[in-house]
Amino acid sequence: MIKALRFLLQSILWFVGLSLLWVLAYAVIPPPTTLTMMLDDRGATREWMTLAEMDPDMARAAIAAEDGNFCRHNGFEIEAIREAMRRNAEGGRMRGGSTISQQTAKNAFLWQGSGVASRALRKIPEAWFTFLIETIWGKRRIMEVYLNIAETGIGTYGANAGAQRYFGHDASRLSREEAARIAAVLPLPKKRGAVAPRGFTRRYGNSIIARMRIVEGSGLDSCLR
Repeated sequence: MIKALRFLLQSILWFVGLSLLWVLAYAVIPPPTTLTMMLDDRGATREWMTLAEMDPDMARAAIAAEDGNFCRHNGFEIEAIREAMRRNAEGGRMRGGSTISQQTAKNAFLWQGSGVASRALRKIPEAWFTFLIETIWGKRRIMEVYLNIAETGIGTYGANAGAQRYFGHDASRLSREEAARIAAVLPLPKKRGAVAPRGFTRRYGNSIIARMRIVEGSGLDSCLR
């Protein structure tokens, strides 16, 4: 029993130490790859672009689409989590309450997967890595990493690669509409298209454009300026 407890304690200490070093490394260097990229049988097209180089409308679009309180929370949105749990308990498709910080932690350090077992197994390490990046990186770095490793299409990762794929230019010259279209495909990048979107994706993109004006006008992106 004592040996088992000692092994458990040592394992926890190793995990804490290695994860801390990992997060510190990614605070200054671009993540070279992610587990999702390595497992993508379509390849992983990406091209890193700093947040300073990227058109600011891309970050505004991400906030408008994914996390309106990004600059205000500490990595977790308790009310959003409760609402997601309530909807999931009522049945139907599983829905998440993840912030951009949580999504970044998951994308950079962990694995994808929406199954009940996968989500349950990922819950504690995701919370730990979210705490670390909020504490060590800060909001600008979190957004920068998120916009460079999020899947934006089949075999395509990051807003810059997405802009080149869909619009033929890099993410430094995105129009507001183009940024909104990229943000609109983020939840389902393999099923939604940013070029000539139709139906829900088109309506969703238009709603993101409207919310982007609120994000900018209300200073909801102030932590990135």
